[in-house]
Amino acid sequence: MPTAAPRIFAVGDIHGCFNKLETLLKRLPFHRETDTLVFLGDYINRGPDSKKVLDLLIEVKETCSNAIFLKGNHEQALLEYHATGNADTLSMLREMGIAATIDSFGSTVRQLQGLSTFSSAQREFLLSLAFAYIADKTVFTHADINMEIIGAMENGVYDQSDNELAESMLLSSRRLTMPNAATYGYTMVFGHTPFELPLVLPDRIGIDTGAVYGNFLTAVELPARNFYHA
Repeated sequence: MPTAAPRIFAVGDIHGCFNKLETLLKRLPFHRETDTLVFLGDYINRGPDSKKVLDLLIEVKETCSNAIFLKGNHEQALLEYHATGNADTLSMLREMGIAATIDSFGSTVRQLQGLSTFSSAQREFLLSLAFAYIADKTVFTHADINMEIIGAMENGVYDQSDNELAESMLLSSRRLTMPNAATYGYTMVFGHTPFELPLVLPDRIGIDTGAVYGNFLTAVELPARNFYHA
C-alpha cells in the first residue's frame, strides 16, 4: 500500500479555550511521525484556561515530530512587557484580556513582567515562538501580513527579528482591509481576524473562527483544504 503524502494541519486562535483545543486535536487525522502541525498563535487571554492550553501545547511539542508554534499578537504583547515593563503595554494587555490568563494561574499582575506567573517550561515555550512558517509556497503566520516584508523565502521557520518593522505591528495586521494586498504567488494561512466561517480565497485562508466568542475552533488540512472544528 502506498504511503500517504505528508500533510500540514494548521490550528487557529485558541485564546484559553482548552476544551475546544483538546476536542479538536482528537478529531484531526494527524500522523505524528509524518504530518506537520502548525499553531498560528494567540494561545492565551480572554478564555478561561490559558494555563491548561499552554501545558497541552507543550505536551504536543514534546510528542510530535513536526509541531510548529507561531507567535500571536497576544504573546507578543506579553513578551514586550516582559522585556520593557512599559506601563502602556500593561494597559494594552489588560484590554486584551490578560486578567483571564492571570486567573487561570491563580497569580497576580505583579508576576507578569518577570514571567514568574509561568513555569520554566511555559516560559521557554513562549520565548521560543516563531514569526512564520513557510512550506511549499504556503506561508503560515498569525496575521494576514504584507508579503513584501518577508522577501526572498525558503521553506522552514521564519524569524523576522531583524526586520525594520516591529513584530507587534505585523502580528496585529488587518491586511484584508488594504487595497492591492498581493501574495506574490504564495498562499497565506492566518488567524487573528475572526470570521464566522473560515475565509477561503485562492491565495488566502483565514481560520480564526472566534472560539473565545462562543464560536468554534478551526483547523485546516493542506493541501486538501479540509476543515475541522470543535
